[in-house]
Amino acid sequence: MGRFLARMLGFVLLSSICGVLVAGYLVPQIALAGTTVSRSISFFNGLPTELAVQTPAQTTRMVTADGKLIASFYEENRVRIPLKNMSPYVKDAIIAIEDSRFYEHSGVDARGLLRALTSNLTGGERQGASTLTQQYVTNVANESKISAGREDQVILSGQKNMGDKLREMRLAIALEKKYTKDQILEGYLNIVFFNRNAYGIEAAAQYFFSVPASKLTLPQAALLAGLVNSPSVYDPVTNPKNSIQRRNQVLDAMLEQDKITKKQHDAAKASGVGLKVRPSRQGCAAAAMAPYFCDYVSHLILNNPAFGPDAEAREQKMRRGGLTITTTLDSRLQAAAQAQVDSTAGANPAKWGSSLVSVQPGTGKILAMAQNTVFLPQRGKFDTQLNFNVDSKDANGNDLNGAGGFQPGSTMKPFTFAEWLHEGRTMTETVDASKREYPLGFRWRSSCGKVVGGYSTKQRRAGLEAADDLQNASEGYYRKMPANYGLYNSINTATFAEVAQLDICGIQNMVKAVGIHSGLDGTTVNMHQLGNVLGGTGVAPLHMANAFATFAADGRYCEPIAILRVADLAGKALPAQAPSCRDAVEPNVARGVNAALQDVLRKGSGIYINPKVQSRVPVAAKTGTNNSNGATWVVGYTTGLATASFFGDTLEGQQRPGRNLTINGKFYSRIDGYMIAGPQWANYMLKVAKMYPAAAFPKPPASIIGKPAP
Repeated sequence: MGRFLARMLGFVLLSSICGVLVAGYLVPQIALAGTTVSRSISFFNGLPTELAVQTPAQTTRMVTADGKLIASFYEENRVRIPLKNMSPYVKDAIIAIEDSRFYEHSGVDARGLLRALTSNLTGGERQGASTLTQQYVTNVANESKISAGREDQVILSGQKNMGDKLREMRLAIALEKKYTKDQILEGYLNIVFFNRNAYGIEAAAQYFFSVPASKLTLPQAALLAGLVNSPSVYDPVTNPKNSIQRRNQVLDAMLEQDKITKKQHDAAKASGVGLKVRPSRQGCAAAAMAPYFCDYVSHLILNNPAFGPDAEAREQKMRRGGLTITTTLDSRLQAAAQAQVDSTAGANPAKWGSSLVSVQPGTGKILAMAQNTVFLPQRGKFDTQLNFNVDSKDANGNDLNGAGGFQPGSTMKPFTFAEWLHEGRTMTETVDASKREYPLGFRWRSSCGKVVGGYSTKQRRAGLEAADDLQNASEGYYRKMPANYGLYNSINTATFAEVAQLDICGIQNMVKAVGIHSGLDGTTVNMHQLGNVLGGTGVAPLHMANAFATFAADGRYCEPIAILRVADLAGKALPAQAPSCRDAVEPNVARGVNAALQDVLRKGSGIYINPKVQSRVPVAAKTGTNNSNGATWVVGYTTGLATASFFGDTLEGQQRPGRNLTINGKFYSRIDGYMIAGPQWANYMLKVAKMYPAAAFPKPPASIIGKPAP
């Protein structure tokens, strides 16, 4: 008896509400005629009407310069599309099953509400009676709470009390006054939850059927329309039987409402589920390409105050803002670089690292960035989240997730040679490479008053690994020779013979001008610590490539950039990275360096590197190996493309010597720059160099070349 009375009281209460709705909103002209109805209007007008209908969380896309997807970022996998880009079956199916009178009511369907009330209170089939507009209101309100970090305040359908329902009704009515039916339907289909991997109809179509929403067939559209009522119960992956039954219920409703013909209905019912699930992949760990470049770009965004006042706000912008981040990456070069580093160190149980990074001279655009590792652990794979090609931190001390650089060895020598030419010396001027000792009292020049130290050939702290005097890689070079000969043959004693006659502050300025700095802390490499003349401080491959790109660009330095454009959902431009260039090296000096480095491959330390690359395009390069052979390099370039190739020990906390190792089945008693890093660079450049204009290098003037030795 008590249950019956409770039901009757509820019936009376809800009937009163329905009467108010009918009288106050569906027939407004009657509402003006009576005091009772006027009070009802006042009651509903007193309910809150605030509802900020903002664009819900959207998926951010990072793409290459040529439009290929690198990675997606989201909290809710959603891609907003207009109603016109949805299959017409979607519109008809969702209205048929969720709100058949959608185009007739004004936000709240009093007839449907009374029908549901009667069914619920008399023990019939339980019905919810919320219109699509009301459902949209709930979704918008919940989305706003999630965006504001108030997930605990989200209200699901089964949790609503009478006050919640009244507020929902009032907001639905207010919404209908502000937006057209098609606008509301479009908003609903873009916000509604289908699956934890799919928010909105476009993401759902892509996830379940691997097609855009515009291509959904009748049975596919009916299945998705049925899913929104209970995404877990009707999930076609986990509950295919329930899903088919619900889909058929939608098809029945569509036939009953003349949305489809009997023939269409029967054919759709006879079809299977036909799933073609495309698992959603998000973040750099799931990148379609270039995960380490992706991670680098992500850090550039997350470290930039222009994208939010703090890290949390920037993260929200990335994962909910629907940004399109267009990067500098060239997908063609990236594919070639990745294939090459994987090939270079494929059979590599000792986990030696290899990497390639390419920069465009004259713009600083990063065109490729690859390494022979996987971002997340995989069985049998060399995994790390450290990017071998970039610094540990950016200029402001923010994390970049980089390895922090490796000792560049002899790839540092061209900067001393550049200062040699800058101070008026010539390429062919003779230097005394026989001199192997520079005692503590040697008078090094330093016009800026800095102390010169860190190098004494009579002391172990020389940093030359158990050598008591300055040594070259090969015997027979301890003699006088032209300066350019000493460079392209990579003679240590020739480089020091130049340093002994130069202002070390000038070498310091040259290194700084081309952007060389410590990969660990960002400080300029201190050339007054003379071990750095031969590459004693770790530098990131990106910045080595970019420094050599300065020579390729006739002395013009451009800061490396990775982001071309960032646009929000409305297409509004957000901060990106514009080219930032300056004149860093005198053009004739750069031309002199280029001339000497072309001879590295013709007759110098890189002569054993694949000679085909020299026949294809004008190219210059420098080999490099540190004292322990644990870091080996070739940095080479054309006028259109500069690339740093690295092979060596990349494991954190270790400094393994590059000796007695086996790579791809080949044993090396020791490794040198030309042995592994060299072929890696040459094979890659053979594939990609012609994709960017590679003109002949301008020749240096006679005043730079000088007179050859008799």
